[in-house]
Amino acid sequence: MELNLRKFFRASNPAKTLDVADPEDRQYYINFSDVRGGKLIGQIARTISRLSPESPTCQLFTGHIGSGKSTELLRLKAELEVEGFHVVYFESSKDLDMADVDITDILLAIARQVSESIERMNIQLKPTGFKTLLQGVMNVLNTQIDVKGELILPGLDISGGSDGEFSLALGIGQLTAKAKDSRDLRSLLRQYLEPRTNNILEAINQELLIPAVAQLQRRGKAGLVVIVDNLDRIMSSKSATGRPQPEYLFIDRGDQLNQLQCHVVYTIPLGLIFSSDLGRLTNRFGSDPKALPMVPVQFPDGNPCHPGIERLRQMVMVRAFPDIDTAGYAPFVPQIFDAPDTLDRLCTVSGGHVRSLLVLLYSCLQQEDPPIPRDVLENVIRQRRHQLLLAIESEEWGLLRHVAQTKKLSGLTEYQTLLRSLWVFEYRHNKDYWFDINPVLAQAPELEN
Repeated sequence: MELNLRKFFRASNPAKTLDVADPEDRQYYINFSDVRGGKLIGQIARTISRLSPESPTCQLFTGHIGSGKSTELLRLKAELEVEGFHVVYFESSKDLDMADVDITDILLAIARQVSESIERMNIQLKPTGFKTLLQGVMNVLNTQIDVKGELILPGLDISGGSDGEFSLALGIGQLTAKAKDSRDLRSLLRQYLEPRTNNILEAINQELLIPAVAQLQRRGKAGLVVIVDNLDRIMSSKSATGRPQPEYLFIDRGDQLNQLQCHVVYTIPLGLIFSSDLGRLTNRFGSDPKALPMVPVQFPDGNPCHPGIERLRQMVMVRAFPDIDTAGYAPFVPQIFDAPDTLDRLCTVSGGHVRSLLVLLYSCLQQEDPPIPRDVLENVIRQRRHQLLLAIESEEWGLLRHVAQTKKLSGLTEYQTLLRSLWVFEYRHNKDYWFDINPVLAQAPELEN
């Protein structure tokens, strides 16, 4: 079997998220759950489809950006669809400004995505209360905008037409698209919507979710599931209350996010796991957040984690030869690397961070055709190390040395400094949990001082 270099290059693109519902993408998918310490997606799916199929559930999912959360959530979508659920998955970052998010922004984004999905199925709803709410928004905004003379909303007209012609998805979509691009407009919008948050929730539930679930069930569906991806990218900037956005949205206002009358899965920032408010977060949503760790490549004692490395080898090789049996890749390694050790070096230096592995592989392919020589890989690693080192200040090396020695990390401050910067990774294998230095940094001389 010969390598198709261009197809391999496309499949190795770190910016691409695999969707296992797509037959081509499914060829590249490797299930890491047994080496990551648990079937987290299976637990979420079981809660929805087996334990509480008829009663709404609300679950939280988190992990490093780039660890494979979106791929796993798309697998969850595919599994639930097999179980008969109608699943609405969307990337919230396309609707929201991650540096400035409020509770009504999230609720409106959910309402838009669900109504758009329902409309595509030719399910007709009559959201009269929602239409009145949006008309009120426009009346207030147009008055304010005219006074200021700064903002306009060209093409946004939701006041005309009969109820049958009104598209809730289009109305919300046009409004939120304008708001995303203008901080002033977002501020005006929130001044109107914030006191009406409970009214918005009631409209979403009574005019959208509950009728949609009923009509879906009449069509033989098991129910409705909404998966809100990319909320883990919400920045820690201060909200209007002075609280960091993640704490404000998911802890202070979490009870409202938990009131939607369908199954919901939210991604949340990993930093909330290290917050002193974790207990309040759990109480708000009624369950612990599911955190996706790295694929382990090394145990805390320094010995290699062979099962984790083996899965990463399979991940690389299946990108090159999607038609092979994942267990039978060994004869094809010489077509991709100058030696098996080069493949192992790539897997271990990634630290089990899926996107980092693909970034390193992609960079190698940009420099030279396979088989990739070891010196090309080492050069790519040095470049990556240099990029990481530029951001590390002298006092932060003390924190890194502490993690390297103890394999422990605690507190929101250390999370903000070390985990968000991808200097430290979290691991789980069987019953063991630990943290360790990103292997790209492991050879930095500053760690030895």
